[in-house]
This record gives sequence, C-alpha cells and structure tokens, in this order.
Amino acid sequence: MNNKLRYIGLMSGTSADGIDLALVEFDAEQQLQANGANLLASYYQAYDNNTQQKIMSLYNASANEIDRAGSLDMELAQQFALAVTKFLQQENLAAADITAIGCHGQTIRHRPVKNQEITTPFTLQIGCLQTLALLTGIRVVGDFRTKDIALGGQGAPLVPAFHQAIFGSTEKDVFVVNIGGIANITFLPSNAPHQTIGFDTGPGNALMDYWFAQHQSGRYDANGQWANSGNICHRLLRTMLSDPYFAQTAPKSTGREYFNSQWLAKFTDKSTLPPADIQATLTALTAESIAHEIGQLSTKSDVYICGGGIENDYLVSLLNHKLTKHSLVNTHTKNINSDSLEAMAFAWLAFAFDKNIYGNIPAVTGASKQAVLGISAQP
Repeated sequence: MNNKLRYIGLMSGTSADGIDLALVEFDAEQQLQANGANLLASYYQAYDNNTQQKIMSLYNASANEIDRAGSLDMELAQQFALAVTKFLQQENLAAADITAIGCHGQTIRHRPVKNQEITTPFTLQIGCLQTLALLTGIRVVGDFRTKDIALGGQGAPLVPAFHQAIFGSTEKDVFVVNIGGIANITFLPSNAPHQTIGFDTGPGNALMDYWFAQHQSGRYDANGQWANSGNICHRLLRTMLSDPYFAQTAPKSTGREYFNSQWLAKFTDKSTLPPADIQATLTALTAESIAHEIGQLSTKSDVYICGGGIENDYLVSLLNHKLTKHSLVNTHTKNINSDSLEAMAFAWLAFAFDKNIYGNIPAVTGASKQAVLGISAQP
C-alpha cells in the first residue's frame, strides 16, 4: 500500500514577481506533523511586466478597481494553471498523480484590523480556485486566510504551523525569517512549541524594489549593489522606525496596502538625499526591523532566512552585523530550497485540510481558536 501523497503548493507573494510552485510528498501516516514532508521538485514562472503592474495597481484604491480585480482573478487562475501544466510536463507527471493543489492566490488587500475606514476586517486573495481546478483537472484547496479572520484573527501569518514541525528544535531557539515584499518571522522557542509566535515585522523587499524601479533600470537591486554604493541616513532611518506599526506587539500583520509608495513619499518627497542613500536606508529599515524583533525575543538562536531577500547580499550583511549573537543558517541545511518554503507551506495546508489538521496557531494570528483552514474546488 502506498502511503505517499503528492500535493502541489502555489504561492504568489506581495512582490508580484511570479509564481512559486513546489511538489511535496507527504506520508499519510504522519498526519499531525509536517516532518513527513519531502520536497520533490520546484518550479518558478515569472510574471511579465504587464501582469506585475496589474497586480500592484490593485494594492491601493483606484479607478475601476472592481472590474480590474474581477478580470485579474480569472487571468491569474489561467497563469497558475499554465505553471502547473508546464511543471507536470517537465516532470513527466499527470494530473492524476497529484492529490490536490494548495493555492494561496494573490493578495491584493489585507485589512485585518478595525479602524475608522475598515469597520469589518477582511482579506482578499484573487486567482479563481474553481477556474484553476477546471483548467488543471486537479482538486484545488485555497482561501486559507478567511476562516482565521472570521475567528477574530489576523489571517496571517499562516506558515508558522509548518515551520514549527520543520525547524523546531529541543536544543535552541529558532527563527524562520521570510523576506518577501513584506518580511515576517516565526519564533520557535526551544522545548516550548505552545509558545510559537509569528508576525510581520514590516517591509521586506517592497519599498526597496519600488525605489529601485523609480531610479534605476530593472525590477530590483541585484545583490543590493546600488544600496551598498550609498550611505545609510540614520536620522531618516529613526524617523521611519517611529511609525506606530513597529511599536505594535504581536500578533500583527501588514501588507503593501500600508507600506507602499504613499508611505514612502512621506519621508522622501522633501528629501535632498541622493537616491542611493535612500536605497541604503530602506535596506537598513528592513534589516533593523527584523533584527530588533529577534533581539526582543531571544538572546541566542539559529536564524533561517528565506524568500527573495536572501539574494540581497547587502541586506544579509546588515542582518549579520546586527545579529552577532545569533547564527544565520541557510534552509538548504534542512534540504529545503529557501525559494520553495512558502509554496511548500501551502501544499502542507492543503494536506492539512484533507486530514482535518489545524492550520492556524491562535497565539500567532490572534484567532479565538484553532481551525482547519481552506475550501475545496473540484475540477
């Protein structure tokens, strides 16, 4: 009897650069832990500039956004399906070989906290699950965040339950830092899994990528070379860090609807600093906001870094400098490609849905209770 189940995880993050796909094999007998997960293969499909702009234009209120969001909902499902189809062809697999697809979708709004404008918290990911199921012939599990929000949680982050099983240690504290458009951390205290917490620290690559695109050619600052050519303005850095979000305690989550071009303009519109200095300062903002939270939670730990930020050598060097009492570790030591970690997590959430395993941690999200997350769309 074959107890191995294969799931595909799909992730499209707030950087809106493309689709990460992971093929993960789970042991059906290890239902309560993720350490039965085995990454078999991964795939990446980049968005063209037009698609990226369509996504990013929906991060803030603008004209005709409901029509544009509805159209992009279907378009992204088609692109997700194309990525799955190409991947299956590459791996000589058929749709019947896959138990289900765990699809995060593309977040365009994440408003988990009540305020004067938002009287009822919500989160919105697009990429039509039903269309994806029909186009691939594979059952799709998605809409993972909504139930947590309905239970009074932030709907994010959802990956700590997966991190807990993969990276948790009985010997030392562990952090998993994901630096995408927004940066988030999971804290796994040694021998205390019930004390696991996770939250968004603030901007990851989002502001750096935006500023780079405004002043240089290309989408991002490769290896952080442009930032490294500038000088950090510590006065500007302190002013940015005075934003109330950084003082909030966990659970907390944020997104590009907050840390965006309008937020940045408050600090740069009247600035006479060279653009490279602002890029250096934005890189330091990401590093400082991450390092500060780690330092508040543990004095010594292993810190696994993943996400696109790991490719920014200047950012990693700043983190190393600020975390001298901690050990920065590559996820490859766990036989995990750092680029695939989030996609793996959503494959696991689909597996968890099928096996009736809780996918959230209330101490992380603020939800009133644990819950099985997601809904299923049949082909």
